Amino acid sequence: MEEDKVRGKAEPTGWPAKAWSLLSAIRSESPLIQCITNLVSMDLMANTLLSSGASPAMIHSADEIPDFTPHARALCINVGTLSADWLPAMKLAAQFARQSGKPWVLDPVAAGASGFRLKACLELAELKPTVIRGNASEVIALSKASLGPSKGVDSSHESTDAVEAAKSLAQASGAIVAVSGAVDIVTDGERVVGAHNGVPMMQRITATGCSVTALIAAFVAVDPLHALEATVSALSIFGVAGEMGMNLAKGPASLRMHLIDSLYGLDDAVVHSRVSITSFS
Repeated sequence: MEEDKVRGKAEPTGWPAKAWSLLSAIRSESPLIQCITNLVSMDLMANTLLSSGASPAMIHSADEIPDFTPHARALCINVGTLSADWLPAMKLAAQFARQSGKPWVLDPVAAGASGFRLKACLELAELKPTVIRGNASEVIALSKASLGPSKGVDSSHESTDAVEAAKSLAQASGAIVAVSGAVDIVTDGERVVGAHNGVPMMQRITATGCSVTALIAAFVAVDPLHALEATVSALSIFGVAGEMGMNLAKGPASLRMHLIDSLYGLDDAVVHSRVSITSFS
């Protein structure tokens, strides 16, 4: 993309205030977020939600979903360690979330890596997620609905490469689509906004992408009528926590610890001075 498109338009003064308002709402309301997620990410996802002020529930048994899911404020489904045994529970939870009028967020991890995985992600996308959050390669694979080279859970594309694919996927699915990258892109199919926070070393910590998807679910839970604004705010806040943590970290392991601590300790002044969100259209 051209440089001005990557930078976006000047940041509206309302974005930091919006992000702080949503984080404050999470801290005061402690929304219950159900996560059906992969075995690698459970710990960091749960701690990310706890440090933000939300209440995580890592419940994936189909036997519990009819009783539990309707009481959650939002649902997060992550297909990282997908298996045929877990897929029915994911679909059932998404159906109950829809029936209960609760937002739910889909993380289509490595969507193009296999036919089974792509088919499962497409079937889940048909259940009307509020938000789909993936890297550029995952979003492109879903948008094209075709198999292609995939780099596991990592991306072989930049987020800005996937803008048109994200817009098409948003229009087709009715979901807000977020593409993680050096600049996190969020679109409803027409509007395109970007979050410019974060540090490269966050990519060296497993499950940071999964964790920001869970954080998006918490943000959307407290403002479901403005899912685009909630999504880009969550991405920016998580990136700010990464920037703060990087000031104290010596490597990926210590960044993981300081990331959680920084998210817990974010205050009004830090959010207003560091949140960087721009509009592309």
